[in-house]
Amino acid sequence: MSEISSPPSTGGIDYIAVQRSSEFTHLRTKRRGFVLPVTAAALAWFGLYVILGTYFSDFMATPVFGHVNIGLLLGLAQFATTFAVTMIYVRYANRVLDPPATALRTELEEQAGTSQGGAA
Repeated sequence: MSEISSPPSTGGIDYIAVQRSSEFTHLRTKRRGFVLPVTAAALAWFGLYVILGTYFSDFMATPVFGHVNIGLLLGLAQFATTFAVTMIYVRYANRVLDPPATALRTELEEQAGTSQGGAA
């Protein structure tokens, strides 16, 4: 990992340099590479549900069993989708995002301790 420099005038961490560092840029790219497509897919799925409910109400009212219809099942699937996306993101973040973020944070904490005369 490359050393992130502290600004000489203040003795603190140069957060602009951190933001421009390859480690931070890579971390941000990995997060966006997951979040943007999954968000687009979830919004498209929700949009489809709204369109079906608005323009295809007869289809949505089709009984599946008892008083349960397709619209109700698809509505419940929206909740299931939300929980599934959350679980998948947490697993992804723990596996892919957290290790480099922890390393970057540790480096910055060490740097902050050094710039304050060894006090953390």
